[in-house]
Amino acid sequence: MRREFKLPDVGEGLTEAEIVRWLVKPGDAVKVHQEFVEIETAKSIVALPMPWDGVVAELMADEGQTVDVGVAIIAIDTGEGGADAAPSERIEALADDMVPKPPAEGAVEPGAHGSPAPKEERQAVLVGYGVKTGAAKRRPRKATATDTAAETVAPAVPDAATDVAPTAPASVEPSAAKLAVLAKPPVRKLAKDLGVDLTTVTGTGPHGSITRDDLRAASEAPPEAAPAVRTADQPREERIPVKGVRKMTAQAMVASAFTAPHVTEFLQVDVTATMEAVKRLRAMPDFQDVKVSPLLLVAKAVLTAARRYPMINSAWTGEEIVVKHYVNLGIAAATPRGLIVPNIKDADTRSLPDLAKALNQLAETARSGRTQPAEMAGGTFTITNVGVFGVDTGTPIINPGESAILAFGQVRDMPWVVDGELAVRKVTTLALSFDHRLVDGELGSLFLRDVGAMLEDPLRMLAWS
Repeated sequence: MRREFKLPDVGEGLTEAEIVRWLVKPGDAVKVHQEFVEIETAKSIVALPMPWDGVVAELMADEGQTVDVGVAIIAIDTGEGGADAAPSERIEALADDMVPKPPAEGAVEPGAHGSPAPKEERQAVLVGYGVKTGAAKRRPRKATATDTAAETVAPAVPDAATDVAPTAPASVEPSAAKLAVLAKPPVRKLAKDLGVDLTTVTGTGPHGSITRDDLRAASEAPPEAAPAVRTADQPREERIPVKGVRKMTAQAMVASAFTAPHVTEFLQVDVTATMEAVKRLRAMPDFQDVKVSPLLLVAKAVLTAARRYPMINSAWTGEEIVVKHYVNLGIAAATPRGLIVPNIKDADTRSLPDLAKALNQLAETARSGRTQPAEMAGGTFTITNVGVFGVDTGTPIINPGESAILAFGQVRDMPWVVDGELAVRKVTTLALSFDHRLVDGELGSLFLRDVGAMLEDPLRMLAWS
């Protein structure tokens, strides 16, 4: 029996989606619950689960094609005794087990954390989230050295804003497929999520084994610059369709810029003590399994200051000001498919080790393309770490529904006056943009001053907590 799977309404109020990558090909045997295609909606990337057992008869849409909801995208030969439930019934049966429930406020646009939820009631999500992406160009499902070495897959992260260098697909010669690579299963899983070929990584672990840190270093290394030569057949212009996450992010940022009256203030801070504190934290047993970066103490300083000045963590509805006595801390993350801002729920209630783990997990999930709409909903304050790109500062745009955003610039050696003497210190620049309807100049200045003071002397975080 031939069954056709129609693109479902994934419960985001959308009418279309782009086919990002097929995970199967004609002739492949498939099982119920098996993910068979990745699609991109205006909210996020989603992996669709197969509702039947059978064999792929036909792929009815191409990668990169935008398909309307209700259009058939794949045909499955279920054979004799195939599943006798209708497609919609089988998919709905999968939904309860496979889909995380969104928060009561509803989902928001990626990159537009904290924007108000849609007025209409949300429909049940019909598919599970859990995409295994890791690069701007996705690898075809052919045997590679990594795939042959193991069939497992998880991720890692820089400080906050995260980019993934495109990984070119590669065919593997039979001899290369036999290369022995020393790496534990979790490391192999991480390699597949990051799109890193294990055979290209030099291991620093015991007996030359590859560690998670080796993979992080390999994935974060900047790509070699290609010579700036335009070939005769290369077009003079390239036109990229504006769609999906990038389109929704652009709409949200335009709405914010022309709705909220932005004010931005700047503060240069001597963070030498913070950098020393980061080194000491890394050596503590409580932080052995997580990456500790200066962003951790910036986040802690923001959370402490928000408790001292609650209005900085509020929202403007037009009729009233909503002061939120909890902080869902958003961390802006740059991904190959556009800017997203997942947030850490109730970040103000977490211990420092727990906050470090949450920051790591947030960035790992964003890097691998598996951030769910629920994780981007309900943000109350955002930090954007422009320093990881080698930038001193900027004038960040407030996410709709929030009242302020802090940009954290790069930390670098600079001449600084200490006790009347010139010295070389670790210095960064903070930039705070705030909504002047909610936050006046005094409040914004006091908040920024206190964040800076805590980064100059981290002991103040204890005194003010």
